[in-house]
Amino acid sequence: MRNKTRTFSASFKAKVVVEAIKEQSTMQELASKYNLDGKQISKWKAEFLSNASSVFEKENEKKELEENSDTLHKTIDELKVENDFLKKVLGK
Repeated sequence: MRNKTRTFSASFKAKVVVEAIKEQSTMQELASKYNLDGKQISKWKAEFLSNASSVFEKENEKKELEENSDTLHKTIDELKVENDFLKKVLGK
């Protein structure tokens, strides 16, 4: 019989990691509480800590992406108008 791979939501992982960071419970207690392997919790914790600074960088990146998206949408709209015009002029 094959074991089914479990997947966990980002909010669940964050909840477990925050408890691990607080260190109010041992890793074994957390693993038992959430029916996980202690190594998995350690891996999530390390990944969380290595990417923690990106939380504060996201705002600026999000604004830049929105600005780029707006520019691209305007360009696409202009190209659609040009394309429609050329189709009419060339009779296609």
